[in-house]
Amino acid sequence: MNIRNTAETLRLRRRWPRYAAPLVALALLLAAWRGDLSLPAPPPPTATVTMTNMLDFAPDTLYIEPGTEVTWENTSLLVHTVTADPEEASVEGSVVLPEGAEPFDSGKMDPEETFTHVFNEPGTWRYFCIPHEGTKMVGTVIVE
Repeated sequence: MNIRNTAETLRLRRRWPRYAAPLVALALLLAAWRGDLSLPAPPPPTATVTMTNMLDFAPDTLYIEPGTEVTWENTSLLVHTVTADPEEASVEGSVVLPEGAEPFDSGKMDPEETFTHVFNEPGTWRYFCIPHEGTKMVGTVIVE
């Protein structure tokens, strides 16, 4: 057995940990560049609006980007709705929808219930609470 070869082998083995991390990182970068490494898609953006005992939506105006999932939480002791349907409105101006957007309605929401809607179309959306439309319980979502 050659002592010189053994010493060289030991020296290389000691250096290997120093080189391993950069080599692994390089391999991962190359795989990602080639498209072989798929990363999970980020979750969609979210926002929350609460419905209060003061007969309002908080916040009453929300600025979001397309694809945002908005959840309304009924934190009050009253029944509320989240309605963006012009056919359900009795007060002019309670509903505004972007051109081509589909209306939506949560139906009656008891205390502690939630309703979620995803806003894909840019523009201004105005919605209201059916039982409290007369008190101007109205909210706005601006999708930019």
